[in-house]
Amino acid sequence: LNRIKASGLKLQFCTNETQETREKFVKKLQGMGFDISVAEVTAPAPAACRILKERGLRPHLLVHDGLVPEFAEIDKANPNCVVIGDAAEKFTYANLNEAFRVLIGLEKPVLISLGSGRYYKETDGLKLDVGAYMKALEYACDVQAEVVGKPAKKFFESALAELGVPAQQ
Repeated sequence: LNRIKASGLKLQFCTNETQETREKFVKKLQGMGFDISVAEVTAPAPAACRILKERGLRPHLLVHDGLVPEFAEIDKANPNCVVIGDAAEKFTYANLNEAFRVLIGLEKPVLISLGSGRYYKETDGLKLDVGAYMKALEYACDVQAEVVGKPAKKFFESALAELGVPAQQ
């Protein structure tokens, strides 16, 4: 990592982390000895925020509490879209139904998903990931989610935008 930085090449880390902010993620990596800054990390939430700002969207958030600070500068009043991430214990019937009601009430519903994983493993076993809940909302609302996490093209375009480098380079 130090050799890459010393070479003058631009560097961007890409993570699918959607349960905590980039700041917390970077602190964890710094604790492991990595020389890394928040500006060097591309994650789904900031990629979603870029889309929200560009398109004037106001999200209803169905995300993990630890991720909410990433959306601090985004207007969330009178939502005209839904952003869904790995909400863990927040994936309740009531919360999913609230997201459903926002989407179904829109003339042109917009569903932005921070990932599309089916499940993941934690120390206590397998857990459903955001993709399962995203598919439920897609089906119920007859909408196609825009995925902004890996491996979606939009995610890597976001990383390139943060680097200021065209894809062909």
